[in-house]
Amino acid sequence: MSELSADQDLVARAAAGDESAFRELYRVHVRPVYWIAHGILRSSADAEDVTQETFVTAWRKLPGLELAGESLLPWLATICRFQSANRLRARRREQAHTADAVDEDLPATVNVEEQVITAELAERITDALGTLGELDRDIFRLCAAEGFAYQAAADELEVTTAVVRNRLSRVRTQLRGTVEEMRDA
Repeated sequence: MSELSADQDLVARAAAGDESAFRELYRVHVRPVYWIAHGILRSSADAEDVTQETFVTAWRKLPGLELAGESLLPWLATICRFQSANRLRARRREQAHTADAVDEDLPATVNVEEQVITAELAERITDALGTLGELDRDIFRLCAAEGFAYQAAADELEVTTAVVRNRLSRVRTQLRGTVEEMRDA
């Protein structure tokens, strides 16, 4: 019989009602789940709400779960995506009902200069990312864009956490230089 992964063990214990096991699952997976929600919703407040809804749903459904792989994250990501989609639909319904109302948050004028600078900066960052090697791009995507922890990214890419940490630090330094050049220009 093969040994259980950490998630498999925690899922089995949490499914049996062990709250400390569920707290550990939450601690391990809350950041990636939050960043998945944030990537979909583009709102910190909504992402926080959806993250909590994801874990409440997971707690309710754990007793019937048969974990297919070694990690709980793909299952949590699926729940998170469904919760995020529900949030987006609710947001659209709310906007449709208030479409005739005046939106005080809209500025009276558009700052074209700021939009041009923002677009140029985004293009420079994209260009800088394009100069990276495949592993560096994958590390940046997983850690910075998708919110993976160093260990989770290392596992996904089959490298050590030290490789992830060092390469991500180098990429961030390079991107920071790109942003500073843009400010100085």
